[in-house]
Amino acid sequence: MFTPSKTNQMRGDLQHFRKDYGFSRKVLLNCCLVRRIITWASPNPQDSVEDELELSAVRHRPEGLEQLEAQTRFSRKELQILYRGFKNECPSGVVNEDTFKDIYAQFFPQGDASTYAHFLFNAFDTDHNGSVSFEDFVMGLSILLRGTVQEKLNWAFNLYDINKDGYITKEEMLDIMKAIYDMMGKCTYPVLKEETPRQHVEVFFQKMDKNKDGVVTIDEFIDCCQNDENIMRSMHLFENVL
Repeated sequence: MFTPSKTNQMRGDLQHFRKDYGFSRKVLLNCCLVRRIITWASPNPQDSVEDELELSAVRHRPEGLEQLEAQTRFSRKELQILYRGFKNECPSGVVNEDTFKDIYAQFFPQGDASTYAHFLFNAFDTDHNGSVSFEDFVMGLSILLRGTVQEKLNWAFNLYDINKDGYITKEEMLDIMKAIYDMMGKCTYPVLKEETPRQHVEVFFQKMDKNKDGVVTIDEFIDCCQNDENIMRSMHLFENVL
């Protein structure tokens, strides 16, 4: 858990970066990944040129910062500050699954976040090589924090599609739902019963599986989410545990 001094430092860093780099308060408070990365970032402006050069070098393809800026909804300054924190936390230039688990264990100490962190890591690891590069990281964050509803729903479908076969089964949806409830632990009120995740999945799956073939396609998922206020509210709550 964070010490009082570390908590005060984090709060100050959040205010500093929100003011100087344009991150919204909602982004900083709701996204564990952003909060963790920027608290490790040094605000020394002299690092900017060096960071940009290193950013070009660490990427697997020759495109530089301009290319990443064009591919995401982050500004140059935001990319620089995110990269500085990413570099300090992960000098190798990539994040592994254990780092994700460590981040979520610190932000959700009241529960077991390991399974959810595993699923989330797999969603960020788009080429399935067991590591997340800075490019993978900011591409995912750009969608989650500033993407359109359609983009966010596509990303969420990919998260729920655990085996990446293009369909969501009831078992996959239940695995993700249980992982979220396990991570939240006892902080929910009223305290949720053990069968609550399965009950929610039954309701959601019945609505989403339009043709009753036992799986949910991307089209069924998006159509249902966009046309059902209850499910869309659940999706917004889901964003808060990223």
